[in-house]
Amino acid sequence: MPEISEQPKPAQARRVLGKGVLNSRDRLFFGITSAASYFAFILVGLILVFLVAQAWPALQEQGLAFVYGDTWEVTEEKTILQIGPMLYGSVLIALLGVLIATPLAIATAYMIVFILPGGWAKLSTNLIDLLAALPSVIIGLWGVLVFTPIAQGWAEFLHQYLGWIPLFAIDKGTTSLNSSPFIAGWIVAVMIVPIITSVTREIFSQFDRELINGALALGASRFTVFRRVILPTTSGGITGGVLLGLGRAIGETVAIYYVLQLSMNINLFQILEPRGGAIASWILSRFGEATEKEFQGLMAAGLVIFIATLIINLIANAIVNRAQPWRK
Repeated sequence: MPEISEQPKPAQARRVLGKGVLNSRDRLFFGITSAASYFAFILVGLILVFLVAQAWPALQEQGLAFVYGDTWEVTEEKTILQIGPMLYGSVLIALLGVLIATPLAIATAYMIVFILPGGWAKLSTNLIDLLAALPSVIIGLWGVLVFTPIAQGWAEFLHQYLGWIPLFAIDKGTTSLNSSPFIAGWIVAVMIVPIITSVTREIFSQFDRELINGALALGASRFTVFRRVILPTTSGGITGGVLLGLGRAIGETVAIYYVLQLSMNINLFQILEPRGGAIASWILSRFGEATEKEFQGLMAAGLVIFIATLIINLIANAIVNRAQPWRK
């Protein structure tokens, strides 16, 4: 009797998931999360509209000189509101903080990801995250009471041996080197190290370990591997983290207010000189006694720093996302 061959079963059609959510609880969760994400954009837009509305009279009256001028005078006869020294000081202090914080953050992230064992790495990560959670006022008080005397000694050392460089020169008659952009830069660096470390640690943790092992097998030292393999590959993401830290540094208020002597004279390059500027700290110092016109000028200053910080953060997020395509 001839064998009867079995007919092949038809291939089961691939199940296609629906585009929408599946049940009422999923719909509720989807709606809540969508509303929360949209609310963040709406909130930023409302803040921007509020600042523009409050600042517009001052911007119209002061003109473009509001941004680059160096006079802040409020009297019954006239009102001149210009934030040039404060804007320049904010940028100077932020750059100093980034220059100090970036190598510290990269070294910390490298140690956590590539050197420390699991338990110690987790402990170090928690300590860095705890530093990020400290309020600005706590860091400001620490800066005034503990760090300023130490940093003043560093400033005196730099002036003594490198005072011939304009960066470390001081004016004649200056007797104290506290309350300077140099000290403010260190305080800002302490505050932005956790941000840069967090982004850099995330970038390093996604790095292909086989490339490192291959380079070590070829006889390269750990420093050579870091300089020639790890750093060039992850530079885009690290740059994004640095820009995020820069945006945080430009908007810092209370900590800088405690350790910096605010002055309406532009301090171009003398970072050891006890005078400088910072827009956010200037707003804090003037807000309590501001007249109506001065209040509008302070809102205009806040608008400038808000736009600058927003642009920097958008650029930083774009760079980080481009460096980490797996996050999309």
